[in-house]
Amino acid sequence: MTNRPTLRTVANASGFAVTTVSRALAGDERIAESTRRAVNRIAEQLGYVPDRAAQRLRTGRTNVIALVLSPHEEIIGFRGSMIAGLQTAVAGTPFHITMAPYDGDADPMVPIRHIVRNGLADGIVFSGTRPADPRVAFLSEAGLPFVSHGRTDSALTHAWCDYDNAAFARTSVKRLVALGRRRILLIPPQPDKTYARHMREGFFTAAADFGCKGIIDESLTLAVRPSSLQVGAARLAQEGGVDGFICPGEVSAMAVLAGLQDSGLVIGAAVDVIAKQTSGTFDLYRPRIDTVYEDIRAAGEVMGGLLLRRIAGEAPERLTELMAPKVNFR
Repeated sequence: MTNRPTLRTVANASGFAVTTVSRALAGDERIAESTRRAVNRIAEQLGYVPDRAAQRLRTGRTNVIALVLSPHEEIIGFRGSMIAGLQTAVAGTPFHITMAPYDGDADPMVPIRHIVRNGLADGIVFSGTRPADPRVAFLSEAGLPFVSHGRTDSALTHAWCDYDNAAFARTSVKRLVALGRRRILLIPPQPDKTYARHMREGFFTAAADFGCKGIIDESLTLAVRPSSLQVGAARLAQEGGVDGFICPGEVSAMAVLAGLQDSGLVIGAAVDVIAKQTSGTFDLYRPRIDTVYEDIRAAGEVMGGLLLRRIAGEAPERLTELMAPKVNFR
């Protein structure tokens, strides 16, 4: 075919009316499922692609969900897992996913304003939430549905999905104490992120409850280079007497393990390390260490589902989910 396929092209090939084809491709449940499957199959065979500009003029919608992501260097495969989850959520709907990444030092409002002002999406998913996150107020005022990956302290009710980082810290402290550790260091996230507060509060509360010393060294956070974590972990284990490390990411855990092993310390004997696991990396790592799992792909799928419900008009106070940690101990 030399011309771009249209709705009429699909209609002629399928034998259905143009209006039926249009509604079937839009996922209208009033059209029989068998008809929708047949129309979508023929459209795919013909290489039909909706005219987004015309669709937007006709319906006022783009059928686009924008994923606005900040860097997550400490989490292996974060972007891929998040996108895969979102794609699972929108499968079988007219929506598709676009991604708008931005640099960690950049203003997080820039991609949000661009999307809203240019009408590029029907809904937004964003990550890296802060306690007073300006994106919440802006999107609420603009009336554009959104879901945040992480909570905020905003007085405005909004949809969110978060991982229980306080429970992660508590679970990790409890496990290390059970292994005989008494001076436990947490490598904390950047303090401007909401989840950093949740993790710190869970950590210090657990340290008091389980009778160990909870330690944070502000020079060793997820914001520093892995090489600095490597050197710092070895120094603290040798000079400061730290015998347990909690790493909220796989990259930080590998850096800590490298430093400890390079200094001659035996993992599981002189010291223990527990990590937040988000990929299959530590299933293959030796020596084995305890991990607590955060399912990023599941979070993406949950957020996609929440956003579809928000776009459909459901109230945001009903669209929140706190995901529990899953232990993976030796």
